[in-house]
Amino acid sequence: MIDWSGYLGLILQGALVTVQLTLMGCALALVMAFIAGFGRLSQIAALRWLATVYIEFFRGTSIFVQLFWAYFVLPLLGFDLTSMQAGVLALGLNVGAYGAEAVRGAVQSIGREQFEACVAVNLSRYQTMRHVILPQAVILMLPTFGNNAIELLKATAIVSLISLSDMTFQAQVVRAQTGSTLIPFATILILYFAMAMAISAFMRWLERRLTRGLDGVRS
Repeated sequence: MIDWSGYLGLILQGALVTVQLTLMGCALALVMAFIAGFGRLSQIAALRWLATVYIEFFRGTSIFVQLFWAYFVLPLLGFDLTSMQAGVLALGLNVGAYGAEAVRGAVQSIGREQFEACVAVNLSRYQTMRHVILPQAVILMLPTFGNNAIELLKATAIVSLISLSDMTFQAQVVRAQTGSTLIPFATILILYFAMAMAISAFMRWLERRLTRGLDGVRS
């Protein structure tokens, strides 16, 4: 008779690693999304070019290859990364490229008349973006950011390929030691789903909160 308590504890330890990867990967992705998104909107041609190269490269290549480059190739160039650092870097840069297009699209969707009104009242470009455009654009970005966060969560499973002990890696260990596939993989299936639902709930809460704040400003 198999004592599953210890094995399930092992999977829960992996779940903590998955949560860490997701949180840090999302943080990096968010930073890159805004940098590259505003880079695409920049009036400086070099910045637009750099942002476009970043976005198209990371959207156009496999995240598996990106992860292997981060973990196996960068050390050859003098950049030694732990498996956690490599995982966060690959996930954050990959998902950030998709988020950058959400940033660009949301900002461009704001009516041109609002930009013109800001110029008329002598607001700087920074003031226009900070106080008028971004409060509206961020709300438009949130659904896409939520989807991207869930995609990043699911993509964390690839770090098992570089022996990082996330949920998927630990489930494989449990399967190898017990010979059971159903219980460990059913467990991580439920855990992934619960985490995805938590992300969705948080994004809905954030959207409601920001919308109330914007309504208060408008009133």
